[in-house]
Amino acid sequence: MRFILPREALLKPLQQVVGVVERRQTLPVLSNLLVSVTADGVSFTGTDLEVEMIARTSADDLVQGEVTIPARKLFDICRALPDGAKVKIEQNGDRVAVSAGRSRFTLATLPASEFPVIDNIDLVEKISLPEATLKDLIARTAFAMAHQDVRYYLNGLLLDVRDETLRCVATDGHRLALAETKLTTQISTRRQIIIPRKGVLELQGLFEAGEGSVDLELGRNHLRLRRGGVTFTSKLIDGRFPDYEAVIPIGADKDVRVGREDLRFALQRAAILSNEKYRGVKLEVNPGRLRIVAHNPEQEEAVEELEVQTSVSDLSVGFNVNYLMDALAALSGDEIVLSLRDAQSSCLLRRLDSEDTRHVVMPLRL
Repeated sequence: MRFILPREALLKPLQQVVGVVERRQTLPVLSNLLVSVTADGVSFTGTDLEVEMIARTSADDLVQGEVTIPARKLFDICRALPDGAKVKIEQNGDRVAVSAGRSRFTLATLPASEFPVIDNIDLVEKISLPEATLKDLIARTAFAMAHQDVRYYLNGLLLDVRDETLRCVATDGHRLALAETKLTTQISTRRQIIIPRKGVLELQGLFEAGEGSVDLELGRNHLRLRRGGVTFTSKLIDGRFPDYEAVIPIGADKDVRVGREDLRFALQRAAILSNEKYRGVKLEVNPGRLRIVAHNPEQEEAVEELEVQTSVSDLSVGFNVNYLMDALAALSGDEIVLSLRDAQSSCLLRRLDSEDTRHVVMPLRL
């Protein structure tokens, strides 16, 4: 096995796959990348048995073969080499030689036959959509995923595909984020799949700015995404996502129209004096005015007042200020609408001119 690549051309696929590889592994081969050289070029595969990433690139002076190489060491070596260096990687028995200019490195290998690869994902549905659209959907929702919750099905992102709509939904039980887009093709049957948290984070790191499209392949137990020379595969969480549509408030008819940035900065300032444990702020709504109040155990107080468009009178609701700020950061547009009902009900946040993104934040008793 042998190939030659410029440092920059080698660094990009290594960056794309090395994040999947865990530093501490029960199986030694999982600390390695599978490097496969064929007549078409070189592919690099990393996996932790939950998520698999494959990046492909063309190369010179190819000798076909495959072997596994320590992932982090190869990446660190490549990153430390000078710009413009030509990197030669060649297998000699159970060792791999990495050379560039006057630099020489010899790395231990493990047989490619020991490396676990996900081949068939039992394809059920295939969707194509712009990469920028999927990137945006995930960015507007992923922050609301749970982290190490005993309700394991919350530790991920739901993809809900039906008719001509793709929805991304995440919730940690205290808040919910939903974003949707129209698809160009009709889906035969509704499909709901839950991508685990690590898979979502790896996907976010994979997306690039551009006009390209991605192919989503939905399997019974896996999701596969293809984009250019990269193939991403993730196991799915085997569980039933809660009925998220029941969480979206019905009858929250008390609307407060407010500038998004004005509200975000006011919350940031009030948060400084909020209780460090509960992070609670109180929203007090009266006609044309929104008052934000925060207290802490030291009896300190922050008060912010904003001019808003509302006819609501004498409504006071407490919320976790971080949840409100996360939701506002994930929304776009100059103005947003807060829809409220009473002091015990959730708040619905959305853009003024669209309902394609909705955030729900549960109330907090203060």
